[in-house]
This record gives sequence, C-alpha cells and structure tokens, in this order.
Amino acid sequence: MLLFWVSIFNSNITKAEMEEFNIELKNNQDITVIHLEGFLDAHTSSELEKCFEDLINDKRYRIVVNFHKLTYISSAGLGVFMAFIEPMRENQGDIKLSNMSEKIYNIFDMLGFPVLFEIYKDEAAALDKFKNGSAEKTND
Repeated sequence: MLLFWVSIFNSNITKAEMEEFNIELKNNQDITVIHLEGFLDAHTSSELEKCFEDLINDKRYRIVVNFHKLTYISSAGLGVFMAFIEPMRENQGDIKLSNMSEKIYNIFDMLGFPVLFEIYKDEAAALDKFKNGSAEKTND
C-alpha cells in the first residue's frame, strides 16, 4: 500500500493552473496513447481512473502514457497507475510510461515505480516495445 504523499511545490504556479488537467487519447493500431497535461492530483485523478475504466471496457489493454505536458503528480495520481497495471497485465496488456520530465521521473523513481513499470525516454520507444519487443528504457 502506498503511504507516501508526494507533492511538487512551485510558488510560481497559480491556483487556476493547479486545477487544470487534460487527457488526450490517440490510437496507434491496437495501442492507446494517453497524453496527460497539467496537474494530476486528488481532484483530477478520477478523470484518469475513468479513462482507464473506459479502455478496459473497450478491451484496450496496451497503453502508453505520455507525460510530456504533465507538470504535477500527487499520491492520488500515482495510485491510479497502481490500480490499473494488474488488470491490463491480466489481459495480456501493459501500461508503459514515456516522456517524463526529470521532476516527475524522480518521484516515480523514489517510490520504486521503475521496478513495476517500463519507463521510456519517448513515446516512439514505448510504442516500439509493444510492436517489436525491444526498445531502450530510461536510464536509472
């Protein structure tokens, strides 16, 4: 059970910016790419949960999550990934993570996520891993 509260604080960020969160889905053959943007926290994590639930209902189990535009993640956001990795793998799928900023990667790394999730430098490498079975992961 994850008992950490992870927070990134930046005094230059306004309250309005903290509340913005967007999800964009793109299908690449049988792989769904989820682009995250903004702040993933206790207030917005339910949107990502709903997205994963919809993907499971649609039998889409091969997922790449692109973090390029994600600027903040809390423990609630991290918990969403933990909640959905097992159902994806039980259905011969996976959740691969890509395009993390150093700040976001350090949070995932500190909590041991690279042991549980494959994390790639870019989306193309994560897609290649699904398609061809080989790609270079982010250096630890």
